[in-house]
Amino acid sequence: MSISIRVLLADDHEFFRSGFRNALETQPDLECVGDVGDGQAAVTEIERLRPDVAVLDVRMPRMDGLTAAETVLSRGTDTRIMLLTTYDDDSYVYRGLRAGTSGFCLKSMPVEELLNAIRVVARGDALIDPSVTRRLVTRFADGLAPATVSRPLDLDRLTTREREILLEVARGYSNAEIAGRLYVGEQTVKTHVSHLLTKLGLRDRVQAVIYAYENALL
Repeated sequence: MSISIRVLLADDHEFFRSGFRNALETQPDLECVGDVGDGQAAVTEIERLRPDVAVLDVRMPRMDGLTAAETVLSRGTDTRIMLLTTYDDDSYVYRGLRAGTSGFCLKSMPVEELLNAIRVVARGDALIDPSVTRRLVTRFADGLAPATVSRPLDLDRLTTREREILLEVARGYSNAEIAGRLYVGEQTVKTHVSHLLTKLGLRDRVQAVIYAYENALL
């Protein structure tokens, strides 16, 4: 018997929430353990139910999804957070990713893609399109990088190849793209990414992007 991914849904639009819950319940590997209509309730239910993935709308009453995500992630929850929005706004994306969320999707995505995004996030990957990553780097790197930055000490833990791949990840390339650029196998890239994340104490490749440009490595 396959193990279900336990999902909590938080969205103040009842029609969307009901429809998405129905879609979740048609999937044999996904289980909706609860749905709420505001961010404060989302925080309470995440801490009570400990779902594998919490899908939070960015705009909600009482507490918005971004603040709810920041609240639960700052407390060390194991629940992985995926944000939903109708706004393709880089500032939302950056704030959410910096807080430690694992995904950022537009509500306009087909429901099949949203369901698959939950699976991606549940298995420990971060879901953000490489083009969005590159746009974030372009927009925010100059403003966030300090004028003078000393070499991060933990960077010395990486091998030459791992540092090379870190920079490729930071530029927003997928594992397949990095493999093509460096003439190595995709599985080799995946292994290097896993090792460098562990050595740097980072949760996923999105945090690696933030690490790279906040330490002026690009």
